[in-house]
Amino acid sequence: MDRLSVDHLTGIKELTKNDIEIIFKTADAFKEVINRPIKKVPSLRDITIANLFFENSTRTRLSFELAEKRLSADVVNFSAASSSVKKGETLIDTVNNILSMKVDMVVMRHASPGAAKFLAERIDAKVINAGDGTHEHPTQALLDAFSIRERLGKVEGKKVVIVGDILHSRVALSNIYCLQKLGAEVMVCGPTTLIPKYIHELGVKVEHDLVKALEWCDVANMLRIQLERQDIKYFPSIREYSMQYGLTKEILDNLSKKIVIMHPGPINRGVEITSEVADSDQAIILNQVENGVAVRMAVIYLLASKINRD
Repeated sequence: MDRLSVDHLTGIKELTKNDIEIIFKTADAFKEVINRPIKKVPSLRDITIANLFFENSTRTRLSFELAEKRLSADVVNFSAASSSVKKGETLIDTVNNILSMKVDMVVMRHASPGAAKFLAERIDAKVINAGDGTHEHPTQALLDAFSIRERLGKVEGKKVVIVGDILHSRVALSNIYCLQKLGAEVMVCGPTTLIPKYIHELGVKVEHDLVKALEWCDVANMLRIQLERQDIKYFPSIREYSMQYGLTKEILDNLSKKIVIMHPGPINRGVEITSEVADSDQAIILNQVENGVAVRMAVIYLLASKINRD
């Protein structure tokens, strides 16, 4: 079996192009499994996985849980979203308590950037980052790139624009790393206040005009405005943002070509994207959700193969 070069998935930055391709190849096989009448495989029957969510999450947590159950793993859910656990000793204490129950793998979402790496360096279990603050969200980037590959045949040479709140988005950063490793060109588009200052250092194009960005791209990944991460006002109003950066069917129909529309969810319908666009045949939003389970199954399976064999 092809082996990953990493023992944990803390971020896309640590993965090689070959790692990403191994994950995709494995996900192809699992996609076949989840479309069968019997959707489970006994691959991880003796593996226990703890889902530690220190921040609210519905879709990512459900997707991971479903992936784990499809692989026949034992699953322990720990939701600390409402507790005041912060990175540091209390995080280690919490995890050590769970590990004393003989857990083999930890899937963690945490508000502190670097929390997953911090943990991976200090515990024996394999760690998968399900989002750490505004830093990375590696499985989302993998499923996004996997979905582009599925729709367009390949990622290499494609032009992808990420539109919206780039400043507060861990999805944007992971996507940039992943798409660039696979040979795509990346552009970001949004108000100046929501584009990070360092973005040019990542080798991405910047465009503030939505229509120009859409004319350039093959794929548009529409991000939601992360109001819960914003401590000051970055634009006058949601209505004004929507008028400048909201994607409507009219804008899509007036482009000189057909482009693919993506969204990591949850969608704020009528803000960054209208219902007409979200439900159109150009959108692959539901494919992303389905692919999320297959990609997460692949990551879990590949990391589990390294347990007690290193």
